[in-house]
Amino acid sequence: MKSLYRAPEPDVLKPLLDRAAATPEARERIMGHASGLLADLRAAQNRGWVNQFLQEYRLNSSEGVALLSLAEAFLRVPDPETADLLIADKLGEADWRAHTGRSASKLVNSATWGLVVGRALVGEGEAGPLKRLLSRAGEPFVRQAVGAAMRMMGEIFVMGRTIEEAMRRMKKPENKGFTASFDMLGEAARTHEDAERYFQAYVKAIDAVGSDPAAGHSISVKLSALHPRYELPRAYECVPALTDMLAQLARQAADKGIALTVDAEESERLEMSLDIIGGVAALPALKGWEGFGMAVQAYGKRARAVIAWANGLDRIMNVRLVKGAYWDSEIKRTQVEGLGDYPLFTRKAATDVSYLAVAKDMLAAENIRPAFASHNALTVATILEWAGNSHDFEFQRLHGMGDGLYERLVREHGHKCRIYAPVGGHRDLLAYLVRRLLENGANSSFVHQLADARLTEADILADPVAKIAAVGGARHPSIPLPIDLFAPGHRNSTGIDLSDVATLDATVKAVNAPAVKPAAATADVASLVARAHAAFPAWNATPLDTRASVLEKLADLLEQDRERLMAILVQEAFKTIPDAIGEVREAADFCRYYAQQARARLGSVELPGPTGERNTLHLEGRGVWATVAPWNFPLAIFLGQTVAALVTGNTVVAKPAPQTPAIAQAAVELAYRAGVPRDALLLAVGGPDVGQTLTEDHRIAGVAFTGSTATAKRIARTLVADDDRPIVPLIAETGGINAMIVDSTALPEQVVADVITSSFRSAGQRCSALRLLLVQADVADNVIEMLKGAMETLVLGATGNPATDVGPVIDQAAYDKLMAYRASMVTQTIKTLDAPADGLFVPPTLIRLDRVEDLTQEWFGPILHVATWEAGTLSETIAKVNAKGYGLTMGLHSRIARASEVAESEAAVGNLYINRSMIGAVVGSQPFGGEGLSGTGPKAGGPHYLYRFCAERAVSVDTTSAGGNATLLSLDEGGI
Repeated sequence: MKSLYRAPEPDVLKPLLDRAAATPEARERIMGHASGLLADLRAAQNRGWVNQFLQEYRLNSSEGVALLSLAEAFLRVPDPETADLLIADKLGEADWRAHTGRSASKLVNSATWGLVVGRALVGEGEAGPLKRLLSRAGEPFVRQAVGAAMRMMGEIFVMGRTIEEAMRRMKKPENKGFTASFDMLGEAARTHEDAERYFQAYVKAIDAVGSDPAAGHSISVKLSALHPRYELPRAYECVPALTDMLAQLARQAADKGIALTVDAEESERLEMSLDIIGGVAALPALKGWEGFGMAVQAYGKRARAVIAWANGLDRIMNVRLVKGAYWDSEIKRTQVEGLGDYPLFTRKAATDVSYLAVAKDMLAAENIRPAFASHNALTVATILEWAGNSHDFEFQRLHGMGDGLYERLVREHGHKCRIYAPVGGHRDLLAYLVRRLLENGANSSFVHQLADARLTEADILADPVAKIAAVGGARHPSIPLPIDLFAPGHRNSTGIDLSDVATLDATVKAVNAPAVKPAAATADVASLVARAHAAFPAWNATPLDTRASVLEKLADLLEQDRERLMAILVQEAFKTIPDAIGEVREAADFCRYYAQQARARLGSVELPGPTGERNTLHLEGRGVWATVAPWNFPLAIFLGQTVAALVTGNTVVAKPAPQTPAIAQAAVELAYRAGVPRDALLLAVGGPDVGQTLTEDHRIAGVAFTGSTATAKRIARTLVADDDRPIVPLIAETGGINAMIVDSTALPEQVVADVITSSFRSAGQRCSALRLLLVQADVADNVIEMLKGAMETLVLGATGNPATDVGPVIDQAAYDKLMAYRASMVTQTIKTLDAPADGLFVPPTLIRLDRVEDLTQEWFGPILHVATWEAGTLSETIAKVNAKGYGLTMGLHSRIARASEVAESEAAVGNLYINRSMIGAVVGSQPFGGEGLSGTGPKAGGPHYLYRFCAERAVSVDTTSAGGNATLLSLDEGGI
């Protein structure tokens, strides 16, 4: 199974193609049956609410996207002012009138009229007749109309708000002959309180469904709803806890005589899921119960191996085969983390091939009771062909979808079909289901193809085996391997797959091996500058391509020596394992990106001019640069500044922070191995006195500094203090009072996850870290309560432990300063944690402020301040943050596009992050650096950075005295 996790797609598909292929005779029968099913589906397009909705509002239409985006947020907005802004934002540009009365569904038509009314008030011109008619009713009427439309959408997507309501609905005539698997919630748990609440919801649901076991309904359980930290580094904690909770639910279901299925999770959790499921399956108390089951996702490369695993358990297992639920997020995660290959298939047709191959295995398995979840007529027809006369399996479909596909099979042919039925409050569950639809509702899916009148039956029923065979199983051309994400510009850095148990164990062992070697302090800074000064002419004369190649070689060496570098980072800089991986990757990214940028941008340029004159612009190195690096990114920033100076032809005296000289020394040694001359890069180790001596030396032609604003100002004064000194450039990147603004349309679960990451990762010791959380007052209590619960899940400890979230701060001085501030704010502290007794651990702390203005300085550690702002005052709130004078990072969480536009135009920050965390800028994608008190620019990892290290020299040559412009003397062009 492990060998398949990230294996090349063609290799995984080759045996699946053979397994999924049908003989020509069988293919003919399958097509005939599929054609009949397709006719049933099309005849039933007037039934099935989700089908009708998708038919009317396709996801590739502006109305479809607008409506789903509105549904995702509207019901959670408590205040009328923000609700009005959201309505105007989502409804204002779409043509809702074109959809009135078109659907066969009264429910869809009623919802459409609500949207027409809203659009009339927010989008029509002043003369619009409907607007004039309704203007007297005003905005409350609009909110009521749109609210009614959203509640109707809730009816479309949600089986029932309670388990009792859902069970009653299953008794309606349209569900005759069908059973249900009730799914009680959408979101994963963020806090232990969430997990306990969800557990009790499952207990209640099992009791309710178990009151009528003859109905045949079952319960679906989501493991990530039962533990807030369901992740591999916390397996020691979550796997036993989840095994125990699942066992309790399974015993309860067994006692009630109903079935229970464990839902599928992201691929990174698969091994843990199998451990939990296997542990419960082996319990003696459940040996005679045949109601236990699990879901398997066919888009995963390990799907077939999981089926073999399930069949090998010493019991009957109910297995629900689904196409997959997390495709977008898994593709993105693999790219972001720079992993070797994807854990899933990148083509929809490849997933269909996998589904068919796995389905054939399931039908042949002795210990598996199969369930096939699909709305695809071809898939259903193929399974029926392979099953022959057997009815010893069931189909499954989603609530509201697939009407017409299964009715005849169930009511006339005796097949079984179960409806996967979401249960929960519309406010929360509708938002979750809509996000799933937006993320996974690809227009290549069968449901969307069915609603597209332009597609023929042959298009819809095309054989996926033939499609994949025709491309040799190749990966989708628009989805490059993570290493090629930035091609053809530069190669992406490679990460480490910490979701693999063996890889995680090996990494933990490597980073805890002794690695830090003392670095000797520099006694004579002047001699280092002299050596670098003497080496400058030869290095500057080295061809640009050669210098760029040296950087690329250095990137390769960084990755080859990654484990040793990570060990130094963990032990010297107290980096957690994920942070250490990220830092080595960023250092390699800087090297490759600046090499690519140098080749593309630093060549000589021919400039226009009159005939008889040649004008060129050349870029040269300036001389010796001093690069002064911080301790919080002692490898990435240290090397980023340094290699930028080197590739532009400068020599460098590089000064690391006094707390982290060992990692700098290791980096410089690798640079020498890569081909940097020893006198072109020299290391100056020491404290502030070394830095001052270095920056005061008149031979220094430029300074690149990252650190505190106060130190940057001192350096700036040093550089201009002597009238006899040349004017030299200073590139300064400093900190900030970084704020995140959250309005009432934001998803609280996403906000809290991003706040935890932005505030407490790296113990809050990032320049970009979130310092000030500003939540709209209408939702502040709920967000803060959830945030407090999420903080309780954090683990403080040694950074060599993969479970650690928050390590110690860098040194005693930082610890004393932060702890003194915490003590001074104890009356305003609303949440803090216990810290280990030994070590410089500053507990993550949440402090309540009365006003935005109350935070006047940056506190560089795991301390977060929270204040509120009033609806309708976004611009004023941004202005208050701007007034602090810093300008590094800002975050915004909002579902209102206009709010994003306001932040983009008014936030005076170098990096604005919308609906995501505020840390982890990626080289080449998110150039990093601030303005005001937060830095000088240009932005590191951006296309303008290298120019600042260069001297520009223009050369103009009069060519008339040497014969003029010879091209003008051609007789063919009319010359003499």
